Amino acid sequence: MKLSVLIPVYNEVNTLEEAIRRVRGVRLPKEIIVVEDGSTDGTRELLMRLAGEAKPAPDPLNDLKVLFQPKNQGKGAAVRSALSHVTGDVVVIQDADLEYDPRDYMRLLEPILSGQADVVYGTRFYGGGPHRVLLFWHYLGNQLLTLVSNVLTNLNLTDMEVGYKVFKSEVLKNIDLKSDRFGFEPEITMKVAKKQCRVYEVPISYHGRTYAEGKKITWKDGIATFYTLIRFWLWD
Repeated sequence: MKLSVLIPVYNEVNTLEEAIRRVRGVRLPKEIIVVEDGSTDGTRELLMRLAGEAKPAPDPLNDLKVLFQPKNQGKGAAVRSALSHVTGDVVVIQDADLEYDPRDYMRLLEPILSGQADVVYGTRFYGGGPHRVLLFWHYLGNQLLTLVSNVLTNLNLTDMEVGYKVFKSEVLKNIDLKSDRFGFEPEITMKVAKKQCRVYEVPISYHGRTYAEGKKITWKDGIATFYTLIRFWLWD
């Protein structure tokens, strides 16, 4: 089994190198595909250096590929760009902000490796490892959006917006993704439900950031998520 780790990144110069180091620390055959999404804080230059260092001696456990978007387009667009470069059997989406811990990979992979699941979601709210306690209103908004998602998809997820989503490669590649930004999360949820994929949920640890520390999702993204759920429920 080969794992493809997709890392969309925008303005994460302070955390990206450590995020890649942690992913590399997971001892599984894998490729790491980083999609730089038009950063303006030095992330692009950092990735150019890391990509140059990776070329002379590729490591079969940690093959690093770096893709550069021509301008900022968002997480969904970054995932679409990465998919044509995926050669692994399983795909995991990894944020670059250190909120999610790659040490949870084996827990997330287990339902797929055992033949029980096509798609696995992490959940930040039930069980799992340590969780930072903060941002009640963000949590409440997440729960409301998860409830709407469950009503429309007839799934019983506890954390639709979670960043850790894992897919069999053929499942993800056979879904026509259209959302550019954080609409990726509700769109992919709606479409795996419509395809009747076997979806599992696994507790994970979570080390959330405050907005002062660089968190990017706001209430506007919540409104966009609600619209995206309705759009792909009715028309796609």
